[in-house]
Amino acid sequence: MNPDYAGLVTFLVKPFLETPESLKVDCEISANRSRVWVRLAFEATDKGRVFGRGGRNIQAIRSTLEGVAKAAGYSAVLDIFGSQSGREADPERSSEPTNERSLSSRSDSAPRSIPKPRPKQQTDR
Repeated sequence: MNPDYAGLVTFLVKPFLETPESLKVDCEISANRSRVWVRLAFEATDKGRVFGRGGRNIQAIRSTLEGVAKAAGYSAVLDIFGSQSGREADPERSSEPTNERSLSSRSDSAPRSIPKPRPKQQTDR
């Protein structure tokens, strides 16, 4: 008997969604390759909340899914689709390394600059 992968991913993702009714989860289990594919779709406006700062949320969801799959003797892949933005990049299936910044919800790619501390001004008292 296999774990309910779709139910697990639904349980983990739904709290992040502003419109939980838009969530669509599809699961495909490949017996000959011992692989589980979970496909996830939700509104593009919820992308930032699901991915989290620096991709932490989605990485935690992937790690949980992979742990459950490994316990059952499978490997797991989580693909994410957006309703308007199209297919998201999957770092595990990409040929080039993925920067964590690309998983964040920030729209600009320039690094933030850290302001230099100002020297203290002396006052005459």
